[in-house]
Amino acid sequence: MRFRDMSDKEIINVNEGSRLGILGQTDLEINEETGQIESFIISNYKWFGLVKEGEETRIRWDSIKKIGEDMIMIEKNFFE
Repeated sequence: MRFRDMSDKEIINVNEGSRLGILGQTDLEINEETGQIESFIISNYKWFGLVKEGEETRIRWDSIKKIGEDMIMIEKNFFE
């Protein structure tokens, strides 16, 4: 699957039933040696997506449980 196929999908945390954001408004953390994606970094935005605010949410690739047609479902404990 290509990154462009995953963009614009909503990210849902199944542990908390919360929406974390839309993929496409993210940065990627890539392993320099293997070239594989290690995590997505989602920034919090305000002012209609123009200004970054607060802390970022980091989603490790191994947290992803299912990539569907409209959303990406993850299992993430924020206390890890």
